[in-house]
Amino acid sequence: MKNLIILDHPIVQRDVTLLRDKRTPSNQFRAILRRVSALMAFAVTADLPLRSVSVTTPLAKTKGRVLARPVVLVPILRAGLGLVGGFVEVLPDSRVGHIGLYRDEHSLRPVDYYFKVPRNIREAMVFLLDPMLATGGSATAALTYLKNHGAKTLVCVTLVAAPEGVRRVHKEHPEVKIYTCALDKKLNARGYILPGLGDAGDRMFGTE
Repeated sequence: MKNLIILDHPIVQRDVTLLRDKRTPSNQFRAILRRVSALMAFAVTADLPLRSVSVTTPLAKTKGRVLARPVVLVPILRAGLGLVGGFVEVLPDSRVGHIGLYRDEHSLRPVDYYFKVPRNIREAMVFLLDPMLATGGSATAALTYLKNHGAKTLVCVTLVAAPEGVRRVHKEHPEVKIYTCALDKKLNARGYILPGLGDAGDRMFGTE
């Protein structure tokens, strides 16, 4: 699929397998999620633009390069919080917004309850973070909110995606790249990804 990038690094795939395993306890789930999100952050930022600067080492002046654009991380609450730690380790100067959405269990449509992002995100590279891209309802709604608040360059980052969710994001936001570690088979009748890894928020916070 166009604008879909699957991160197939061996360490990433190993960690996704550990996250899928229902025997993995919450404390290990959180630690693994943080580690894999740092690996993902390294991969999804490969195209960030740079600008030249001058620095002075202990021995001489030299040229160096720094990021040319600000970075904003926007996790979808609550499961998206699990990806923030790893990204911040790689991008310590990034600012963090939050979008609160939950999926109505009957209609499977997203319901919003919180939205707070940094000002002046027009020039920033904005990474939308959510471990699961299932129906695509929450992701498309979040992307729309961010665009309405000025975001111009958006990237969707998720651990596991369903084909239905990918198609919906590409239909409503065709220019947005989706980075994921796995494209799974399908959704079940309740809108959960199969085989998936269960409810990422419940597993992360021990609220199964």
